[in-house]
Amino acid sequence: MKTQFDLYLASRSPRRRELLTQVGISFAVLDVDIDESEKDNELAEDYVVRLAREKAVAGWNQRKSIIKPVLGSDTAVVINGTILGKPENQADASRMLGLLSGKTHQVMTAVALLDSGKNTLQTGQYELNSVINVSDVTFKVLSDREIEQYIQSGECHDKAGAYAIQGRAAAFITNLSGSYSGVMGLPIFETLELLNKASISTEF
Repeated sequence: MKTQFDLYLASRSPRRRELLTQVGISFAVLDVDIDESEKDNELAEDYVVRLAREKAVAGWNQRKSIIKPVLGSDTAVVINGTILGKPENQADASRMLGLLSGKTHQVMTAVALLDSGKNTLQTGQYELNSVINVSDVTFKVLSDREIEQYIQSGECHDKAGAYAIQGRAAAFITNLSGSYSGVMGLPIFETLELLNKASISTEF
């Protein structure tokens, strides 16, 4: 592991790694595992922020000897208030894509940064700050054949809402209002704001 880096990334997502690298942030990866179950009557916004914060805390608890801030993030695809997580199988992916077909849904991505410092919201003796980005994404009406072909591509695997905006599913999207990078899994603008507050410099 390289010893000179800006932060730990508490995420398995290759998209988040790609986006951080894109803006010149150096990082070491922590493979965290948390319970992603929804709580009773939990709003989608609260759910995604809670998971991002829990990932940051879990990352902090398993970090190596080098003391660096920990970045956690979570993304949820939401339609009519219902959270669409990662599909369990092909049938579940088909169900999700059918729900999204011809409709506008929200992609909510929360980012949390746990760092030593001074602020009002504390986890132990460390700051835990978070922010959420919400984007509206509209899909065209999908035919059964398009859904089946997309599922067979394998791209929907391990993706919230069973699709990836940076891949073949870009052809399904008729309108995007919000953050492209947020839909990918890490809203760059909000992330850099958090990092700048923690005095983590970037190339931008």
